[in-house]
Amino acid sequence: MAAVNFQNRTLYHGDNLAFLRGMNSETVHLIATDPPFNKNKDFHATPDSIAAGARFKDRWKWDKDVEEEWIDDIQDDWPAVWEVIGAARAAYGDDMGAFLCWLGVRLMEMHRVLRPDGSLYLHIDHTAHAYVKGLLDAIFGHKNFRNEIVWCYTGPSNTKRWFPRKHDTILFYAKSSASVFNREAVRIPYKRITGTGHNSLSRGNRTDEQVKELEAQYALRGKVPEDYWTDIAGGGHIPKQERTGYPTQKPLALYRRIIKASSNKGDIVLDPFCGCATTPIAAEQLERQWVGMDIWDGAYQIVLERLEQEKLVVREADKAKQPHLITFGDVHYETKPPIRSDDNEIAAPLPKLKIQRPKEPWQRITHKQIVKVLTQAQGTINGVICAGCGRVLEKEFMELDHIAPKSEGGRNDISNRVLLCRPCNGRKRDNFTLKGLRRENKKVGWTKDAGLAKLAQDKARGTAEWVRDYFDTDECRALMAGDKVESL
Repeated sequence: MAAVNFQNRTLYHGDNLAFLRGMNSETVHLIATDPPFNKNKDFHATPDSIAAGARFKDRWKWDKDVEEEWIDDIQDDWPAVWEVIGAARAAYGDDMGAFLCWLGVRLMEMHRVLRPDGSLYLHIDHTAHAYVKGLLDAIFGHKNFRNEIVWCYTGPSNTKRWFPRKHDTILFYAKSSASVFNREAVRIPYKRITGTGHNSLSRGNRTDEQVKELEAQYALRGKVPEDYWTDIAGGGHIPKQERTGYPTQKPLALYRRIIKASSNKGDIVLDPFCGCATTPIAAEQLERQWVGMDIWDGAYQIVLERLEQEKLVVREADKAKQPHLITFGDVHYETKPPIRSDDNEIAAPLPKLKIQRPKEPWQRITHKQIVKVLTQAQGTINGVICAGCGRVLEKEFMELDHIAPKSEGGRNDISNRVLLCRPCNGRKRDNFTLKGLRRENKKVGWTKDAGLAKLAQDKARGTAEWVRDYFDTDECRALMAGDKVESL
């Protein structure tokens, strides 16, 4: 595992994607976070609270909030994630797809920075729960799903067409089977010690004294809470001494339970959406290291105020009297991402792609630009030649794929790309090299013209080399825009 390249007790102010991408791989023990839920509304803190001025937009639009780079990264390295997003767009709409793109690229990085013994707890509600669960299955693997924790709460409701919605969901995933889970640390008192089950205290042949002694032992030990939590106040019932006025604040007790369960003293806890600082405060209370990230301008000040409110920080002048406490100077504020000192691998599933950052400018052209370039490279008077089977079809029937698959270290840039017809693309996937696809096409009788297919590949590679060599020219810019370039 790489060395930690960030400081304990740091609040990163800005878009968390840049900060996550700057963290070394496999350096974090636990991520406990409460991102936006795609509620399609804006949230504001109460005006007279310590979080006054805090607000965030929980609305997402495909044409405004999705960056082409995210789509490229997801399609190239996480095809299962792209399929989840596609299903969400079909079933719910483009706004859900946009939200999942935005969240997905961040979850990919969270997965990368977690240690093999690490875990993720992601807070969500009914709006996007089903789709986010699919997203996490695609990134972490369904076998690493641990719990769907239902956090129940109560309160007034005037719903007339459905049951009152009075719970949130916390999705708990492990990075691997080596993940930490401290079941003894999260035991709670029994409400009632009776029953006839396997571990019950039914009388059997026991005397009254034996039953009382066993009851005392069980009561002292307590039980591991089930995956529905009703003993921690939720909704608007934040303890008065904790309230900041932040619109989506969660109680410390909730995050203390999570931190106790899936980390040990001294471990690093990360919250990429730390908002009103609940995770950093709970981590500090439990003697963990922590890193928070938030885009709100007042997040750092809230961290300091809550540390002082919880009596976790002391003024420098009083440090000698309370040496066990931290000072305000121990809490760091950063606006620039940490600098990677590991091998800079991108967030990709195993086997991980060893693509070095930063890329050359010509390697960063988008999928749309690559398609426009290759459409001309593989084009004829009658259409576009498929580099897999040699068929000449209209460009609408062509799809972008790799020459060497990602599973064999194939790059994502234009030098390793061709256009294939849909049947060839579906057959190739990540199973074959382009040469292997042609052999498979011949075997199943799909080859139309092997010579034309090879010519299409050669033209694609030659044009990719031209783009590399002439990237800064007006001709290359025109080619990437889809214009005809006669010099090719």
